[in-house]
Amino acid sequence: MIRNLWGPQDVANYLGVPLGTVYQWRSRGTGPIGRRVGKHVRYRPGDVEAWFETQAVI
Repeated sequence: MIRNLWGPQDVANYLGVPLGTVYQWRSRGTGPIGRRVGKHVRYRPGDVEAWFETQAVI
């Protein structure tokens, strides 16, 4: 199944966080893996979901 790539706003919407948080995660290397496509950053939905699953709070 082919899924569309997400931009930073899509990631923010999915996770329910401000857009600035997604940018901070990217600059610190702590958020989901993003890839440059030209001058844009794009995320695979599966990568975002997998990253989210690793963020469990115990």
